[in-house]
Amino acid sequence: MTRPTVLLGMSGGVDSSVAAALLVRQGYDVHGVTLQVWEHEDETVSTSKKWQERGCCKVGIAKHVAKLLGISHEVIDTRDTFQKGVIDDFLHGYTTGTTPNPCVRCNERVKIRGLMDLAVSRNFNYVATGHYARLQNNHGTSLLTRATDNRKDQTYFLYRLNPHWLPKLLFPLGNLAKSDVWKEAEALGLPADELKESQEICFVTQGDYRTFIEKEVPEAKKPGLFIDEAGHPLGRHDGIAFYTPGQRRGLGIATGQRLYVQQVRPATNTVMLGPEESLRRQDCTVSDLNIFMPHLLKSPTEVHVKVRYATPPTPAILSPLTSSSIHVQFREVQRALSPGQSAVFYDGDHVLGGGIIQPF
Repeated sequence: MTRPTVLLGMSGGVDSSVAAALLVRQGYDVHGVTLQVWEHEDETVSTSKKWQERGCCKVGIAKHVAKLLGISHEVIDTRDTFQKGVIDDFLHGYTTGTTPNPCVRCNERVKIRGLMDLAVSRNFNYVATGHYARLQNNHGTSLLTRATDNRKDQTYFLYRLNPHWLPKLLFPLGNLAKSDVWKEAEALGLPADELKESQEICFVTQGDYRTFIEKEVPEAKKPGLFIDEAGHPLGRHDGIAFYTPGQRRGLGIATGQRLYVQQVRPATNTVMLGPEESLRRQDCTVSDLNIFMPHLLKSPTEVHVKVRYATPPTPAILSPLTSSSIHVQFREVQRALSPGQSAVFYDGDHVLGGGIIQPF
């Protein structure tokens, strides 16, 4: 009997390593692939923890896990695609006054797209990753669904997947709690201290994202005016790329009250500041849509909307504006909605789609 073949994205982290072990145990013919999205690992460096990098792809440990499990593994250079689809998008977003999410774009444009293209060209049955998400079959339709462990659910980063990919995707960790994954890793004998999860942007290896922007786009350091809500000048800023809605630290403005970034306005190279209560909004427009359920574009629909990975979904009404934009009316006031970030729509655990929050 021929075993189903699966192409597994292996980052070298605990999740994809455990996903590999589970798929082997379940009887799949697994082939591991590490998509090299950033700098190559320096094989000449001699340290006690060469595998532990800030980046999300640790090639050495992925190779080690593949050998341990007796599966094939290869590294494919996708740095050019990553540069164009993720880094350039990230830099363009910040320098034009929005707050992009590189992990959302990476799954859409590089990682899962790259694995899918490879699977099609090599006739693999499935593609798998170590994401915390589930897929359910509803009368022949595959539904992207939140993971069992709500604290680790990653559907917020996956909502831009092509709907046609869903029947060929596998998420082996979707029904597991993170604690179960660590137990599986320990059973494999994997070094826990070298599998620590990075909470950083993988390509920002020195300083913070502002340092990265200044290095990559020196012209982003274009000073302009901080203004208040009436348009009066309050001081000077370093460049709109270095500010995002809700930000309070690093403003260098002394006015006797706490001020927060309200809006970044590229047309006038100004950053509007105001009190915390001015950050509260009850609606926004979402465009650049990826919709799994077409009924969202036909009539007003009650859903839950997640506007940040770390915040829970909140009740809202979606009203279609055009075939490519939706008005979101939240039941409760939201704080510091950020143009460029994703708004993802849910019906219970099912992902309905989502899009990019537009400037106000």
